[in-house]
Amino acid sequence: MTTEPPPPPEDDPFKKRQPPPGEGGGSPYDTPSEGSEGGGTTPPPYAGDPYGGGPYGNEPLAGMPPLGDSPKRVLARLIDMILVGAVSWLLAWAFGATDYDTDGGTVEYSESIGQSLIAAVLYVAYDTVLTARDGQTLGKKLFNMRVANLDDGSTPSWQNALIRALILWLPFAFCCACIWTAITGGWSFFDKPYKQGLHDKPAKTVVVSTG
Repeated sequence: MTTEPPPPPEDDPFKKRQPPPGEGGGSPYDTPSEGSEGGGTTPPPYAGDPYGGGPYGNEPLAGMPPLGDSPKRVLARLIDMILVGAVSWLLAWAFGATDYDTDGGTVEYSESIGQSLIAAVLYVAYDTVLTARDGQTLGKKLFNMRVANLDDGSTPSWQNALIRALILWLPFAFCCACIWTAITGGWSFFDKPYKQGLHDKPAKTVVVSTG
């Protein structure tokens, strides 16, 4: 009686595959090797668990860089929130979309629908444009990380970047900023094997290190 795990299904899109002989190329995750004509390296033969456990340790796909560190992802997101939030508040104030009341010489601010709408548009646009451009928001660039397509490591398309941004920022802007930030920010701490955030799932993306 064998204790070896069953082989992965043939239609598994994330199974490590050895490219046919004579074809260099490899995955966009690969880095060029010296003297190679194709620009990419040939990943090693599939071994062990299709999601890691072989020569790449916890790296799920052949040639994939290390997955982004979850605490650093949270810090990068906080930086993005502060930067875009400051611009959002200034625009809301300039257009009179910020509600405030004065009582006894103090000023109390409250969020209006207009301010939420401005914040949603700015956050979604910021995340979509920068992710579709090179996979890096300013926060991720600071911490040497980028968003990549899970299946091949390429930069996400505009459609996938938009899906990811909408899931991440619409609930944040309109209803449950603190709770939603905690959920999306904490999801990657427990997700296996790809450390995906909740917003990465439908967009089929993953955050990897560039350092």
